[in-house]
Amino acid sequence: MTTRDLRLLADGFTMLESGRWHDGRLWMAHWASAEILAVDLEGRVERIASGPAGYGWSFDWLPDGRRLTSGAALTVSSATGPDEPYGRLAEVAGHGWNELVVTAGGDVYVNGFEFDLAGGGAPKPGLIALVAPDGETRPVADDLQFPNGMALTPDGATLLVSESFAGRITAFDIGADGGLGNRRVWADGVAPDGICVDSEGGVWCGAPDIRMLGGGPDAPGGALLRVKGGRVTDRIAFDRPAFSCALGGPEGRTLFALTTEWRGFENIDATAAERTGRVIATDVAVPAS
Repeated sequence: MTTRDLRLLADGFTMLESGRWHDGRLWMAHWASAEILAVDLEGRVERIASGPAGYGWSFDWLPDGRRLTSGAALTVSSATGPDEPYGRLAEVAGHGWNELVVTAGGDVYVNGFEFDLAGGGAPKPGLIALVAPDGETRPVADDLQFPNGMALTPDGATLLVSESFAGRITAFDIGADGGLGNRRVWADGVAPDGICVDSEGGVWCGAPDIRMLGGGPDAPGGALLRVKGGRVTDRIAFDRPAFSCALGGPEGRTLFALTTEWRGFENIDATAAERTGRVIATDVAVPAS
């Protein structure tokens, strides 16, 4: 374990999720404020686009540069007008679609759940759907205990998914047709929400919190762990829960933590004076994949 300097890059946000390093900046989903933001290494924040209202949505980019956004459906950005539908997720299930990840070949994995998370509904298992470049859409995994952040291993052969309510990260081999197989536990006893992977295959994820491991929509602990080979190699503590993380910067060695004090869904859309969302940056040894 190593003690590192933490840098406050930006603050005053509702709740930040889905951190992505893209085109020289950190991009983020600003939940409850219905917008996608980008922040540079000097802390300058720009509003990039509108996002879905509410919570539980994410974004990523296709190989051709178009941006995908999840939510009630999956949409793709258009240079000439409003975002357009992408794929046929409604044929798979009526889930709220949460996190997504795009492969180098343009396959899109998006996960979802179908219960009232914000309203305290009883948890139900979630799934992962695959949207192929030609629009073909099909389920490829199910029985996931609140699927959340997803990432690909450096070789692109394995999909990792956070099962937040089970306190684990689950791995799937990616088949030639995009299907998922050889399901197995990648890391156990963690509290994963948003995750990111470095060039050695280490995964940064949330630290355990007793409430999260109890199987409810509570916050992860105020720390990020690096897990590799089932072993914790690093732990970085924060003064509030870290809901998402990303690796970036000029050399890929900057770890960004998106942190927020957890006061329940009913308090995410807080007034400006009460907003606790922060972007914290620190340097790490192993760069992004």
